[in-house]
Amino acid sequence: MSANNTHQISSKSLSFDIPNPVRPDLHTCNFCIPEYILEENVTVVLKSGKGHVRCNFYRPRRSCHEYRVPVIVTYGPFGKDIHYKDFHPRSFAQVNPQHHSRHSAWESPDPGYWAKHGYGIVRADELGIGQSRGRLDPMSHDTTEAFCEVIEWACNLDWCNGKAALLGVGYYAGIQWRVAAMKPKGLAVIIPWEGMSDYYRDRCRHGGILADNAIRYAWNRKVVVNQYGRPQDEEVVMDGKINGVGPMRPKSAPETLEGNLTAEQRARNRQDPVVSNQQNRFRDEEYYASREYDMRNIQVPLLSVANWGGISLHLRGNIEGFVHAGSKQKWLRFITGRHDLPFYYEEEAEIQRSFLDAFLKDDDREGWKKGKVPPVSLVTRKGDIGYNNPHPETREQFPRRTENEWPIARTQWKKWYLTPRQTLEADREEKVMAELNMRLKVSYDALGSIDNQKFIQFSTPPFERETEITGNVLAHLCVRATPEPGGPTPSDIDLFVTLRHFSPKGTEVSYTGAMGDPVPLTKGWLRVSLRKIDTGHVKHREYLPYRQYRSTDVLPVISGKVYEVDVEVWPTSVVVEPGAKLVLEVASGDTQGCGIFLHEDPVDRAPAKFQGRNHVCFGPNLLNYLVLPVIPYKEPEPEPEPEPEPPEELWINVSENYHSTNGRRVRYRSHSF
Repeated sequence: MSANNTHQISSKSLSFDIPNPVRPDLHTCNFCIPEYILEENVTVVLKSGKGHVRCNFYRPRRSCHEYRVPVIVTYGPFGKDIHYKDFHPRSFAQVNPQHHSRHSAWESPDPGYWAKHGYGIVRADELGIGQSRGRLDPMSHDTTEAFCEVIEWACNLDWCNGKAALLGVGYYAGIQWRVAAMKPKGLAVIIPWEGMSDYYRDRCRHGGILADNAIRYAWNRKVVVNQYGRPQDEEVVMDGKINGVGPMRPKSAPETLEGNLTAEQRARNRQDPVVSNQQNRFRDEEYYASREYDMRNIQVPLLSVANWGGISLHLRGNIEGFVHAGSKQKWLRFITGRHDLPFYYEEEAEIQRSFLDAFLKDDDREGWKKGKVPPVSLVTRKGDIGYNNPHPETREQFPRRTENEWPIARTQWKKWYLTPRQTLEADREEKVMAELNMRLKVSYDALGSIDNQKFIQFSTPPFERETEITGNVLAHLCVRATPEPGGPTPSDIDLFVTLRHFSPKGTEVSYTGAMGDPVPLTKGWLRVSLRKIDTGHVKHREYLPYRQYRSTDVLPVISGKVYEVDVEVWPTSVVVEPGAKLVLEVASGDTQGCGIFLHEDPVDRAPAKFQGRNHVCFGPNLLNYLVLPVIPYKEPEPEPEPEPEPPEELWINVSENYHSTNGRRVRYRSHSF
């Protein structure tokens, strides 16, 4: 049995309500699969006493004590035993066939592909999921601690060479940052592929505003439906604006082998993020504070992969994780396309494999450890190629190049000034100031929504020359709120900012979003009562203001008073062609391009607090501007001059001769001129 390192199963008192007895007989082995050996439901009893984690192994057939292989470990809430084709059939049909096997799983490395290349897979059900006994609390300290223990345990398996990697998409990427900061023994490298690194800022509260719909959608369709003890025939709650499309637990998913639990028992065994995110608003409250960690504690080599289309969830986290991780060897790679497919593209899988081979097998054919791979691999979006193309978008349409740092060192941070005429004027502060000799405003209704959009737009003139914009974006706005006749007096303002790109033909250019939906260049958000900036924090930068979002940071918003605020707009990359325009949109709620990432919680956005009219204000000393990262053209590095060829010699009648010296044959040349 390869799992001879498993902890002894005990009946130790656990901090959850599971009356069902522990079954020690769940572990099975299957040696009949041609591609790999399968072991199911191997048990790890946590030393903390907080549960049992059940894992599946998929390992090369020749792996054993004499032939040890590195291991890739995944740990998450989507069900280790649910096949990708059942979880999201339409997506699986478009996945690269090289990653189709009888145990393919959503957002996870495929066992067939990786076993063929000499890697074992350990796939674990998160605490409280599937076959794992415990309290379900995604992204919490307890579940991350359990993952840490699973990694260390996996490295001691008799077929493992003692080195573990973390590889996966979405949740399986986001949790990598947290567990790597715990420094589990044996962890050698991580590849967080489109994975948030900041639970509060990236996922739950954009600029302090609750992103409730995506949380509810993921929890109800993909997570709580896999909870330990859930009956197979229990209906899935179709909650969240998704039109019935997307990943979801199938009816074929297996039940918990140790038996079902009542709805009441399961409710006591979980922390519901839908409720918790509504009830908690600040980072110093226990729910959010318990999910904090220090990125500087991440020391292992990492390859962070960010998708330019992930403008409401993972993009920011991959970039910030790369910037702030303590790793000495770290790389940032940008991609485009849907959230589900690029991970399996042939060229991207080869990048993953070459990276893992370098650090887990000492096969550094690309030069990762030797400094031959530049730190940043960038895709720049140029032209209008449409969206939701299931095939790789970057092979020809979007050029790829390398950079040595992030943000790009030669970035020129340029300001485009908003005017009351709803235009954007580039680098013309004096002209704009001269025009603002009286107070003016551009107004729109507060409390907009995706079904009732309320916004104003400011447009650049057509660009005269090709201009690349790559990096973080900042919007500096002067805003105020006033009541409607007979309405409540507003005491806060929610700002929703969008940057859009219009082609020389005048049509908006849409890019591929996470779920294949059309998205604009980028978005940003801010709740004005949480505008306070911690300028002394190590993460504060002029182009990216750092906010603590603590309960003690709340500032008043008084009706009729103007407030100057800096809105963090997520990074983007685009090449604006001559004749094209950029449009800055300022709204009071979600607008086109937000996908499932809606902000519509009636408690978080209560009409009593937000209803009224919002205004962008202009006048003496009231400047509104957009800061864009303009990238000057990079001169190609000169090619090295070829080494001079040796001078030609006039040899005539060259012949080869041999003679024997001390028993050795020696060859020499004789010449005749």
